[in-house]
Amino acid sequence: MDTDALRWFQQVADGATVTMVSELENVSQPGVSRALARLERDVGTPLLRRSGRTLRMTQAGAAFKRHVDALLHQLDDGLAAVDHLLGPETGTVALAFQTSLGSWLVPDLVSSFRRDHPEVDFRLTQVHDELVDSVLDSQQADLVISTVQPSSSALQRTLLLDEPLRLAVPSNHPLAANPQVRLADASTERFLVLQPTLLLRRMSDALCRAAGFEPQVSFVGDDVQTLRGFVAAGLGVAIVPASGDATLGSANGAIRYLRITDADATREIGMAWSTDRRLLPSADLFREHVVHRARSGHLPAIN
Repeated sequence: MDTDALRWFQQVADGATVTMVSELENVSQPGVSRALARLERDVGTPLLRRSGRTLRMTQAGAAFKRHVDALLHQLDDGLAAVDHLLGPETGTVALAFQTSLGSWLVPDLVSSFRRDHPEVDFRLTQVHDELVDSVLDSQQADLVISTVQPSSSALQRTLLLDEPLRLAVPSNHPLAANPQVRLADASTERFLVLQPTLLLRRMSDALCRAAGFEPQVSFVGDDVQTLRGFVAAGLGVAIVPASGDATLGSANGAIRYLRITDADATREIGMAWSTDRRLLPSADLFREHVVHRARSGHLPAIN
C-alpha cells in the first residue's frame, strides 16, 4: 500500500479536510482524493463517507485506522532509527579489537574521539587473532584494530604504530640489572608463552629461533596479563608488548621490562575494514580520527 495514502487517510480520519491535506502535503486535491479511493479499493470496502462538507470514518474505517496508527508509528520510529544511524554525529561505531590493545590504545582512541563527538555510540568487541577477518566479513564490526594482517583481499589495513616487544623478567632476576637484553642471553630460561594459535606466540618463537634456541616452555596461557602475573611470581620470563599494562608490574617492583636488542622485536598495530561495503558516516568519521591521530603522533606513548 501507498504510505502517503495511509498518512492522508489518517489525517482525514483525525478531522482534516481534503483541502487541508492538499495544502499541507503540497499535493492537488484531486490527487489526495484519488489516493484515498485507491486505498479503499485495496482494502476492499469504503473507509470514509461524506457528511456535509467533511469526510467521516465508516465502521470499517474506524477499525482500520487503529492499525494504520500503529503501523505509521512503527514506520516513523524505523525511519528515525535509520536517520540516527546514518548521522555522523549520532550513529554507532562497531569496533573490534585485539584483547591486548583494550587496556591502553582503544580507550585512548574512543575517549579522544568522543570529546568532539559525544553523541556517537560504540559497540565494542574483543576479538582473537584468528577471527580478525571473520568479524569484518560477517559485518559484526565496521573496524578492527589488531596486530594481525588481514588475509582477505577484500580487507584494507592502515598501519597505526610499531610496538616494541620486551622481555619481562622478575625484578630479582640476574638479567634485571640491565635495561636491555639479547634473547640469546635468556636461552636457558623457562619461558611463559601464549597459545600457538596467537600471533604473539608465533613471533616469540621466531625471535627465539633467530637467536639460536628453542624456548623451554614452562607454561602456556591465553592472555598477556596472565603471563605478566606469573613473571611477577617468579615462574619464568615472557616476551610481551611494551605498552598497555606493562607499567603495572613495574609500579610495584615485581617485574622488569628489558628492551630486546634483536632485530624485528616489534609488532605492527593497524586498523582494518572491509572494502566490499561502505562505512556508515560515524564509523568513517572515527576511522579518519584514528588515522589522523596516528599520523600526527598523538597515540599513547610507549615506554
